[in-house]
Amino acid sequence: MINKSRTVTILSAAMVTAIIGTAGFIHNVSAKEAQTSLTRKPQAMPVEVFIVEDRAIRLWKQFSGRLSAVDYVEIRPQASGLITEVKFNDGQHVAKNDILYVIDPRPLKAIVEQKKANLISAKDSYDFAIKESTRITALVAKKMVAQQVLDDRINNKLVANSNVKRAKAELSAAEINLSYAYIKAPISGTISRTELTVGNLVSSGSNAPLLTSIVANDRVYADFEVDEHTYLHFRENTSPGLSAKIQNPVELSLEDGNDVYHGKIHSFDNKIDPTTGTIRARAIFDNSEGKLLSGMYAHLKLGSATEEKTILISERAIGTDQDRKFVYVVNDDNKTVYREVIIGDSIEGTRIVHSGLKNGDKVIARGLMRVQPDMLVEPKVLTATELKTDKS
Repeated sequence: MINKSRTVTILSAAMVTAIIGTAGFIHNVSAKEAQTSLTRKPQAMPVEVFIVEDRAIRLWKQFSGRLSAVDYVEIRPQASGLITEVKFNDGQHVAKNDILYVIDPRPLKAIVEQKKANLISAKDSYDFAIKESTRITALVAKKMVAQQVLDDRINNKLVANSNVKRAKAELSAAEINLSYAYIKAPISGTISRTELTVGNLVSSGSNAPLLTSIVANDRVYADFEVDEHTYLHFRENTSPGLSAKIQNPVELSLEDGNDVYHGKIHSFDNKIDPTTGTIRARAIFDNSEGKLLSGMYAHLKLGSATEEKTILISERAIGTDQDRKFVYVVNDDNKTVYREVIIGDSIEGTRIVHSGLKNGDKVIARGLMRVQPDMLVEPKVLTATELKTDKS
């Protein structure tokens, strides 16, 4: 019994010693791992960055507008009478001075013939007055007639000359009125439908009826509203001594977006509308193919007068902190730096940066939710192709 108890005691002591040794070994290992973890450097997080570089570009702003004709004419009669001919088809192209309508010219021709006769009579009277004056002058020189007679003949000659001039003027007026019987196109363009047909009686004057209209289609205007900031910015960049009419380019596209027309600013209005804070602008475009029609809705892009050095960054690289915009920049120690920026207009997935960045800054391209200030990162610089794909 005593030997058995002693044996159990020895075994128990051995087991305790083994357990204590194992525990000590584990403790030593854990202590070494803890010390190693404390001395180990934190792991850098991989991020994609792009290097900021300003470049000269032309800045564009988008607007909406309406097209209007450069030349538009309403055709109204300047002579009274019956319409005897309509010499065009609705919607056709007419050239300047083409005859469009004929108003019965016979009464006007009769007046012209009468005025011609009056002119002939006046010229005959004037010729006779000249002869009489010459004859009396000779007689006065011989003292055969009184001077008063000569004075009367000279006065008759002057009156006859005035009658000739009046007859010429009346004939000229009659011929002008006769020309009004043949209504001609004052400009080249597309003519509208006729509002009155053959047989209708028309009158000239302030209440003259509308016969038709012509729209010149070789050029068109685009009218749109420009905000005050854009107006000031673009005019500030206009070269000194040159008019803005030839400086600011404009691009136009229609609803289908298939064709793009290139034009230029024709004029700005002379005042800002205080209710809207905008100024009326007018661009002009060539329309040789005749596709652009007055009244069309158009998308317009107004370009700056010159190319400007501008920093553009992807919109994905910009974060929002309440009312502020920011980016993360990687410094020389590969640590992130919070940088507040002031941004401008959007251009095809990028934003203009007015302040906060400079050339050579390495900006984190995306994944801002995973980034914190002063974080160690491993930057990978995106190539131009990768950056373009990222913007899209």
